[in-house]
Amino acid sequence: MMRFSRFGLLLIITVSVFIGANCSYYNRVIARKNLVDGAKAYKDRKFGEAEKLFRYAASKDPNGETVEGRTAQLSLARTLHSIYIGNRSDKSKAEEALAEYKKSLPLSLKDLKDTSAAYNANKTAEDVLRKYLASLSNVNSTTSAIASLYDNLAQPDKAKEWQTEVSNSADYPVTARARALSSLTAKMNTCANDITDTEATKKTIKKDGKDAYQFVKPANAEDFSKLKECVAEGNRLIDQAVAIEPDDVKNSATLNVATLSDAQLALNVEVFKVFESTRSYKASLLVQAMRLAEMEGNATLHDSLKTEADAAKTKFQELSDIGKKMQAESEARAAAKEAAEKKNANSNANKK
Repeated sequence: MMRFSRFGLLLIITVSVFIGANCSYYNRVIARKNLVDGAKAYKDRKFGEAEKLFRYAASKDPNGETVEGRTAQLSLARTLHSIYIGNRSDKSKAEEALAEYKKSLPLSLKDLKDTSAAYNANKTAEDVLRKYLASLSNVNSTTSAIASLYDNLAQPDKAKEWQTEVSNSADYPVTARARALSSLTAKMNTCANDITDTEATKKTIKKDGKDAYQFVKPANAEDFSKLKECVAEGNRLIDQAVAIEPDDVKNSATLNVATLSDAQLALNVEVFKVFESTRSYKASLLVQAMRLAEMEGNATLHDSLKTEADAAKTKFQELSDIGKKMQAESEARAAAKEAAEKKNANSNANKK
């Protein structure tokens, strides 16, 4: 009996040590199950259920030390954001989402740092590429989501402060910084266009027998001052974005889309679409500067800016065309894969 008791005690101790050593593993298994179930609930738009599952998964690793914990944290933020989008009167959900995004962002940045190091060491390995793309996309979307929620909560000053912080920090990837700069530029472009594109400032005239537009100063001097400020600030911001355009984007004209792997294609789409936007705003702000020069009667500057604007439009179109080619290639590959799977399924069915 004594022998049995000792054996039983030894067994309890052994099991206890085993459980203690594998508590982290157990939590990860539980978290993974909740992540899978949460993802399904989210896909089915059962956001309340998804929130509970992601919240529980995140509680298993509150410090985000595992990939499951980090994924759960970001998934929770996105779910709360989706709940708010479905009911914009519920500002508390927007505030919750904002808090969860801010909690998850340092974890996403750490992930990006790790996956970026692996990517720079080996840029052809598919698994390395996909992990890097996922972490890059997470940081890009999170920084933008935070700014969007500030705007939704009628806190434009905080949105601007946040985007300025992101755009000026080397802690963020150039894609996130350029997205922030594009968003700030968009507001300046809208500010300028709201003044220049009115019946009072945009006159239709005949030039060489054809209809053309002539831009004249707004009657209100304050509007004209505001226009100059918006054009100057917009161009300053977008020039910052253009300055951080990566070499892969600058050399996009030489890119052979067909030779890219699926992961390379997806990564290029993620990066290129950001700078397609910056190139578009660069052209738009130059057009606003042209209008301003015309209002001031400075024909020489107007003509110089027109040359710059035309060149900027060409650069935008070049990148846009590459983006369309990559999108077409992605769709063609997806269609081919679907057709192959369908053919294989039919073949297996016929063998039965």
